[in-house]
Amino acid sequence: MNFLNCKGKLLSLENPVIMGILNVTPDSFYAESRFLENDILPKALQMYQDGATILDIGGYSTRPNAPEITEEEELNRVLPAIELIYKNLPNAIISVDTFRGEVAKQAIEKGASIINDVSGGNLDNKMFETLAYFNAQGINVPYILMHSKGNPQTMTKLTDYTHLEGDILQYFNEKILHLRNIGQKDIVLDLGFGFAKTLDQNYQLLKNLQIFNIFGLPLLVGVSRKSMIYKLLETTPQNSLLGSAVLHTISLQKGANIIRTHDVKETADTIKLVKKCLED
Repeated sequence: MNFLNCKGKLLSLENPVIMGILNVTPDSFYAESRFLENDILPKALQMYQDGATILDIGGYSTRPNAPEITEEEELNRVLPAIELIYKNLPNAIISVDTFRGEVAKQAIEKGASIINDVSGGNLDNKMFETLAYFNAQGINVPYILMHSKGNPQTMTKLTDYTHLEGDILQYFNEKILHLRNIGQKDIVLDLGFGFAKTLDQNYQLLKNLQIFNIFGLPLLVGVSRKSMIYKLLETTPQNSLLGSAVLHTISLQKGANIIRTHDVKETADTIKLVKKCLED
């Protein structure tokens, strides 16, 4: 698949694209990615200028052991941010990072055009109802299907697999079939690095990322400043920029189409260098 149809706006995946992370939360694991309402537009503008094609707005921290918040609180966080960015950056593609169907629905109606669901529809059965709702109206909303187990409060204990890659391939196969049955056209796969996986499992999946090209669907990689980097290097998220760039390089070499990152300019430079090295 060489493009995504984002509510009528075609997003080319001929070259890798960047998804910039904008968290309107007080407790995301990387403090520099948290933005209050007054800060969100300047940061969004900077990310867009630095090369982010997609801006991913999240109002519910999904870091391990993150506290739960109500649907109302999540809506109060994400909708004003989406409206503000949609008004001031009409050419940017906005993604909403949520596992709640109602949040996804209202976000799309306010200007978002991609749903990024860390639960693959497992935490809210209304999510696939929301997708079916837009599909029935002929509104194309790409869906990022991530692999995980449990929820942010339980996922660190759910790292047992019969066969890591095989179990995740089966998970994607079943979910894709379900999504196709409700008319979902554009699907992006995300292996869910850091979600219900040990440090070693994360690196095993990254090493074998190309296996998941079997579905012929775009691959999103989200490893930016995650614990798989800073725990291995015995450092902090704040000191994990170089480690993120290294793993982004490996991801691109193995076929990643979308890189989800806190550091847009540095990731744009990484893509440019990797692309040059891979030229025929």
